[in-house]
Amino acid sequence: MGRHRDQASPDSTSPLHHDQHSPDLDLVPPRLSRSDPVLAPAPLGSRGHGVSLRILVGVVSLHVFLSVGGFIFLCLQDRKLSMQLPSSEKQETTNQQHNKAFARMVVEETRTWNQESIQGYLQWDLNHSVRRSISYYRNSWLTILQPGDYHVYSRVTFLKGDFERPLVSRVLLRKNETGEETVVMQAYCNLDRSIGSASIPRLCTATQGEVIPLGRGNQLSVWVLDLSLVNYEEGATAFGLYKL
Repeated sequence: MGRHRDQASPDSTSPLHHDQHSPDLDLVPPRLSRSDPVLAPAPLGSRGHGVSLRILVGVVSLHVFLSVGGFIFLCLQDRKLSMQLPSSEKQETTNQQHNKAFARMVVEETRTWNQESIQGYLQWDLNHSVRRSISYYRNSWLTILQPGDYHVYSRVTFLKGDFERPLVSRVLLRKNETGEETVVMQAYCNLDRSIGSASIPRLCTATQGEVIPLGRGNQLSVWVLDLSLVNYEEGATAFGLYKL
């Protein structure tokens, strides 16, 4: 019996005996290596992320659409208003331009002077002159009806010279018919009286222009030192003004 126990003891510890009597060891899965990463399943998470991204893109797109649409709407409204306003403003500007005061006076030859009244105011041919919102007084003075800034001009051409005095023309201003006269412009030219003939006269022109503020009722006239020396041909001597 002692031999039998000695024989059985080695058999119980042999590998063959372990394989035959421990079949459960084959069911243990192999141990994972540390170098292999453990990944969590992500199909569900990726699907949720895609839905959130689509919602975000939709919200942003809607915001952009509303912003662009609102901008276009405001631009169209502004354009509509801008197309209406200039029309009325243009009409108002056109009416103002049509109603602006002006005068373009044609000189009328004075044939009734004498030595005592040789100097004086130029007379204007009212039948050939053009006026708008400008009145006149005794064919010599222009009366302002619309107050404002006016460009006033004068052109006086002389046929002959004067031995003693320079040829001068002056634009006079007075506040009303009885007001004191003041010189607002004056111009000179020089002409040798001894040179020239009836067929080829020598001429000189005194021209002047200025912007003058004028009030309602103010009057303007052109004064010369010697009416007999003025050239009364059409276009040679003129006077006018227009409101700015």
